[in-house]
Amino acid sequence: MMAQRKLDVDRVEAMASGLAAKAVRALLEEARLTPKPGLVDRRGSGAHTDMDLALMERSAQSLEPTFYRMALAGWMRKPDSALRRQIGAIGRQGEKEMMQVTGGVNTHRGAVWSLGLMATASAMHQGEVSARELVATAASLARIEDTACPSVFSKGQYACHRYRVPGARGEAQMGFPHVMKALPYLRKLYGNETAGMATRQVAHIDALMAIMADLPDTCVLSRGGEDALQTMNKGARKVLDEGGFGSLSGRKAYDRLEKDMIEANVSPGGAADLLAAAFFLDSITKA
Repeated sequence: MMAQRKLDVDRVEAMASGLAAKAVRALLEEARLTPKPGLVDRRGSGAHTDMDLALMERSAQSLEPTFYRMALAGWMRKPDSALRRQIGAIGRQGEKEMMQVTGGVNTHRGAVWSLGLMATASAMHQGEVSARELVATAASLARIEDTACPSVFSKGQYACHRYRVPGARGEAQMGFPHVMKALPYLRKLYGNETAGMATRQVAHIDALMAIMADLPDTCVLSRGGEDALQTMNKGARKVLDEGGFGSLSGRKAYDRLEKDMIEANVSPGGAADLLAAAFFLDSITKA
């Protein structure tokens, strides 16, 4: 019996470790994707003055223990207030640890929320499920109030209140609709054994455009208001309407979008978090 219990513990810990590693990999893949309009990438800091790629990479790696603890918490659990409070506390502790690594820079707070919910939901299912099933479970957990959460009015919450948009919390509670819009672009690569780095880059940038095309990104709203958000939404839609990043006209539309966002000094941080969530969801669910 003791041997069986150890095997069970080892299996659960291996599951949690695997999910945490995939979550970090998704954050790193998002950070390194190049080019991205207004965002940190391999070329530089975009519209940011306090972040660079090395900082984003350190931040992502610092969150592996947080995702591990969230996955452990979700094993064989149902969505209830006790689990919601538990992962909320884990997430807040993870944010503190991340902030220590980044010197107080908010690099991945939104990603802790979205990827943390997905890691927990995956562990709750105890096996491979469809993306739609997993986001439904994550949404049911997100809709439960975290009664232990302190009242803190962040920039994102202020933007949600001022502009009447759902923000990261609403996105999760609705079942991550923008993540689900990005997923088909990533899954176009399935079965394409000849897909090289250029093909992957195009698919990933088009997935980002699909999110940016109609996301009410609170990071953009906070820094540039409604005019900047409209510029982002219209510009991203134009890239896709012109055939995507892989086409000549789509690339020209992308270049215009990037120029406009740098001039407006805005960065679609909410869209970046959701792209990382799409990478993670793709890696832990079946088609």
